[in-house]
Amino acid sequence: MTKGIRWDQFDHNRPRLDKRMQNDLREIDEFADMGIILSDGCRLSARVWVPKDANEKPVPVILEYLPYRKRDGTCARDALTHPYFAKRGYAAVRVDMRGNGDSQGIMTDEYSEAELSDGVEVINWLAAQPWCNGNVGIMGISWGGFNGLQIAERAPAPLKAVITLCSTVDRYADDIHYKGGCLLNENMGWGATMWSYSSRPPDPALVGDAWRDMWLERLREEPFLPADWLEHQQRNDYWKHGSVCENYAGIKAAVLAIGGWGDAYKNTVSHLVENISAPVKGIVGPWVHKYPHFAVPEPKIGFLQEALRWWDHWLKGIDTGVLDDPAYTAYLMDGVRPKTWYTERPGRWLGYDSWPSNNPEKTLFFTADHRLGPEAEQFEHIVCSPQDCGLDGGEYCAIWLGPEMPGDQRRDDALSICYESAPLDQPMNIIDAPEIDITLKHSAPSGQIAVRLNHIHADGASTRITYGVFNLAHRNGHDHVSTINPQEAMKIRFSLDHIAYRVPAGDIIRISISNAYWPLLWPMPQAGDSVIIEGSCKISLATEGIGDQRVFPSPEMDQAWKVQTLRPSNNTRRIDRDLKTGIVTTEIIDDFGSVRDEDHGLISGSIAREWWSIHPDDPLSARVKIHWTQENARDAWSVRTETFSEMWSDVENFYLTARLEAYEGESLVFSKDVERTIPREGH
Repeated sequence: MTKGIRWDQFDHNRPRLDKRMQNDLREIDEFADMGIILSDGCRLSARVWVPKDANEKPVPVILEYLPYRKRDGTCARDALTHPYFAKRGYAAVRVDMRGNGDSQGIMTDEYSEAELSDGVEVINWLAAQPWCNGNVGIMGISWGGFNGLQIAERAPAPLKAVITLCSTVDRYADDIHYKGGCLLNENMGWGATMWSYSSRPPDPALVGDAWRDMWLERLREEPFLPADWLEHQQRNDYWKHGSVCENYAGIKAAVLAIGGWGDAYKNTVSHLVENISAPVKGIVGPWVHKYPHFAVPEPKIGFLQEALRWWDHWLKGIDTGVLDDPAYTAYLMDGVRPKTWYTERPGRWLGYDSWPSNNPEKTLFFTADHRLGPEAEQFEHIVCSPQDCGLDGGEYCAIWLGPEMPGDQRRDDALSICYESAPLDQPMNIIDAPEIDITLKHSAPSGQIAVRLNHIHADGASTRITYGVFNLAHRNGHDHVSTINPQEAMKIRFSLDHIAYRVPAGDIIRISISNAYWPLLWPMPQAGDSVIIEGSCKISLATEGIGDQRVFPSPEMDQAWKVQTLRPSNNTRRIDRDLKTGIVTTEIIDDFGSVRDEDHGLISGSIAREWWSIHPDDPLSARVKIHWTQENARDAWSVRTETFSEMWSDVENFYLTARLEAYEGESLVFSKDVERTIPREGH
């Protein structure tokens, strides 16, 4: 029995696994369900890996705090990561948030006041344990990256360091809800995912007979978040809560920020390095929405070794040289042909000692003959894209490891207004966030534009380098709607997403502009024409020799999660055009398979199905249907939830419906329906 663990916090008969290591690594204990009792009596469940001798030699704590279920949801990455830290002198603690996994209570929203205040309590509780030396770090990707920053902004005294991956500093501008003031379809997509995720029960092997009451309470109270988020269509106090850009100075802990060019959250690392006053370093690689020791595309890096350097410096006081690392490290990707999935992105690492950099900038102006030239011109070019422009834009957030990346852009380019350069006489290294200035008129009361910076190859293939979108009714700020006057020439300025991309000599760069981008964006109620009068693109360029090359170690990991595969995973993407109705449907089927945990026997499996439909001539034809299945079982115990979500709109309103069904065996034990009508406010 490990000395120093507070056994009064959890039941003695709950599972414990011993891991014995040789050489100079410390022997560790693993606890499947350590209870953390909050001040209101709610019990949170933590999975803990801790050195056996931590009572005699107290260690720092590394916390990961999530709603995604430590028992089956994040097991694969937890197994690779947390024991690695524990064997090197840390207590690694993976906590299920209130209302999720094996924790009690109800989750009412993402990043709620309860979630963040609970997180502060958890940190203070951990720091007070006899096996902790009083220093705590918090680490997480996506949701855990978000709330790690948000909790750090509250500056709990024991929190000394943060590692945040694939996160955001602005919940309105850079999350799954709105982008450039436009409504992202990911608001519905991920909200439907959470409708399913949060419907799963706790594991009876951990919580005992209470599992059913906990489950039914969870099902009764579970919110349908897409509708709640859609109630806030401007950047108001709802979105400012949890947006650390509102108070960068509040972050006192040292921050290591990591992102990927294949991820949705490309801008955060630059924003953090530029704006927070606490010690900060940033790394952006070629990866999708995954930890970079097992992410794709290659090259992976030794993330765990880099993280250990960070923890050792800030939590143990060991000089590991992290202060000498570049302030901002970016992977400059070589331009490659368009593919919906990459296993590797050739390129090189560039390290900058200060950020923003002093890279030279180049301004390219739109010309009357659809070129990118050195001087501004005035003209009138009409943009009237069909509603299915954008079908090759890929997933908003590449995460499931299917064919999710932007494909060849030639079709979308053909449905857009384009401006392109002459063949480059030397390579162009595009670093940072290109800025777009456009003067235009729009014929409808509301409108949106999507701008893509593309790399055109010798045979005409078009690779999307980066992109940005903008709601024309938000031209005077995202906190209110400004009516569009069809006679008014509007000046619009916004940034495309950050990127580091090398276009080879002889190839061309192209700016493509459309006023529809489906299925990334929900369409405006009227199509309308956009008349571009003038425009320019400002690009930050890194010349050869700007930025020192950096070398990372190869990935190290702990042992993989041991499972028996009962049903293999499978991913498909298909676009169908109904020749009779003209409706275009994007079908996405992600079968995540089914596995049995070889240690405790829990079976888990899930399937997601999405259908995004629209008629090219009718924005009001837009419709989405989503159906998720979740399964858990062990021996004679078997449960399943089926969740259904749907959304459509007319000129005045959004309409959302949802249904949740819960089964024990084949018996329906709970169901509920949700119907919401939400007025459109400039969307």
